[in-house]
Amino acid sequence: MKRIAAALGALSCAISGAFATEGPVPTGIPHLDHVFVIMMENHGYSQIIGNPNAPFTNYYARTTNLATNYFAVAHPSLNNYLEIVGGSNFGVQSDNYPDWHNFYCTTNLASGTANTDTPASPKVCPIAGVGTDAAIPAIDTTNETQGAPGTVNIDGQKSYAANKHTSGKTIADQLVASGMSWKSYQENLPQEGADNVNYSDGLFTNNTNFAAILPPMTPALAQSGIVALYAAKHNPFVYFQNVQEGWDPNNSLDNVVDFTGAGGLYADLASGNVPTYSLIAPNQCNDQHGRGNSDQSCAYDPSDDGSQSGLNPALILRGDMMLRKLVGAIKKSPAWHKGKNAIVIVWDENDYSLSPNINQVPVIVDTNYAAGGVQSAVYYNHFSLLKSIEAGLGLPCLNHACDTDLPTMSDLFMGSGPAAAQNGQGSDKSIGVPLVPGATAAVSNKLGNSMQ
Repeated sequence: MKRIAAALGALSCAISGAFATEGPVPTGIPHLDHVFVIMMENHGYSQIIGNPNAPFTNYYARTTNLATNYFAVAHPSLNNYLEIVGGSNFGVQSDNYPDWHNFYCTTNLASGTANTDTPASPKVCPIAGVGTDAAIPAIDTTNETQGAPGTVNIDGQKSYAANKHTSGKTIADQLVASGMSWKSYQENLPQEGADNVNYSDGLFTNNTNFAAILPPMTPALAQSGIVALYAAKHNPFVYFQNVQEGWDPNNSLDNVVDFTGAGGLYADLASGNVPTYSLIAPNQCNDQHGRGNSDQSCAYDPSDDGSQSGLNPALILRGDMMLRKLVGAIKKSPAWHKGKNAIVIVWDENDYSLSPNINQVPVIVDTNYAAGGVQSAVYYNHFSLLKSIEAGLGLPCLNHACDTDLPTMSDLFMGSGPAAAQNGQGSDKSIGVPLVPGATAAVSNKLGNSMQ
């Protein structure tokens, strides 16, 4: 009985959040029919742009539209994913796991206290309702890195005060309320789906009882642990109470799917049956994040110093190959050739290198309705991206996407730069680009085909 009462109370809270005040629909972006947002990980602008181990990414950035003055908002990953889909950190400044289906906890919005790494905080209470999010300082000395000189948020100068009127909702809620659709495509999501899964290699998860697998594993194998290819921290929608509970079947954990299988990314693209909004998260090897217990091509960067020399070149190349595959699959989809559509590739944050390095990341925007070649030096950040997508989909601005000092990214979504003459409308910029520096076209195409 108590659980039912708590559930009803939580539902009431969530409904009150759903009707919280939103701003007007932003302007400056043409109507969009489909938006594909591809999330990459943990590398700054100068580590990717000009990197010879990312040939496709750099070709794509040159021939489409590139933001040269775009900033991630904070650290660690989850903050940035929440900000991209909801315009706020919702009081979460950690990568902590969701506190799945907990109706008794107090949300960070309600308490006004932040969920941090330092000091250590519990799992993240399912986000709902309206309240106060966490302030974003210019220099962060608490989360994952401690003490001076600190990790730079944004450009090391700009900061955000806590917002007392934060609505605990995302673009997913807005889409469903407006009769549109969304999916979160998560590579290596296990077959059983996202519910209660914090990490997975696509087969085994944090819920796997390895003691029940006979004969017992060797100590060395058991100690190596699961390679966390899928991670909840890269799947922001699962942190929200209404998605966890699935009160609306169009806005539930059923919207979270793998890349493969029926209803997965590649099947949807092949059929042309894609949602209005797609968040696409490659696994932690293919998004350039890296894992410490995988193979060499997925090993962490040797040094987080903001330089290309400190990178694992195989990790960069691996992510570059994945981007080539994803962009190629999108552009082969029947959905790409109907209406006005956009692909956005964005890195969530830089590599945690310390001040004076800044949290600048690359963002690439490609459309099927306008020529490319724009390199925009306008100041943008993750809130700008949400605002721009909401504008294109005719949705009200949400939380910090309503900030009046942030314009929509109209120059990037209406590209008309020097590449216009050679690209043309709707051109497929993913064909014939070398995958490996110095490789012949035959070798590159063979490698590309091996990833399909």
